[in-house]
Amino acid sequence: MHGSTLSLSASLSSWLLVLLSAVSGGYCLWRVRGPAGGGEAVMGFGMAVMAVPLGRADEWRAAALGAVFCGAALHALWLLRGGGHHAHHLVGSLTMVYMALMTGSGHGEGAGHGGGHAEGAGLPLLTGALLLYYAGYVVLGGARLVTAGGPAAQPGADRRGGPPEVIRACRLTMAIGMLAMLLAM
Repeated sequence: MHGSTLSLSASLSSWLLVLLSAVSGGYCLWRVRGPAGGGEAVMGFGMAVMAVPLGRADEWRAAALGAVFCGAALHALWLLRGGGHHAHHLVGSLTMVYMALMTGSGHGEGAGHGGGHAEGAGLPLLTGALLLYYAGYVVLGGARLVTAGGPAAQPGADRRGGPPEVIRACRLTMAIGMLAMLLAM
């Protein structure tokens, strides 16, 4: 499909991704008690804004999201000095910068806009590597979530407030959303 008209199924899936990302961002914001929770909230809300189906790529939105996620990438880079567990935040922020650049330049405008042309996919090698990363993260995160709910799991809250399973599910949801957004490029 060409032009600014989205099919009903593409529009519905885009709005579901917006809702899922906004709810994840809202939950992360609600439970924020540290720098990682704030970063996850920014990621969730940024994904929601990026997923809004406007019909055409608008350069102001791409530039604003690119600037926000460049800042988030710098923040994640700063947090890496305390340990490698923030590497996923860095990859996520840089992925959002990449997707903002691709949508702002007219590339990767989503499944309903590109008309199936190869140039709409961004850089194929980078997009493929990111797809593999997020697919692996989703599979691994899903396996961890399933095993976390077993009989050995102890109820309680982690240091940032909230059941650990819900926090893992929130992270998994955002990774699934990122995977869907990369697939739509």
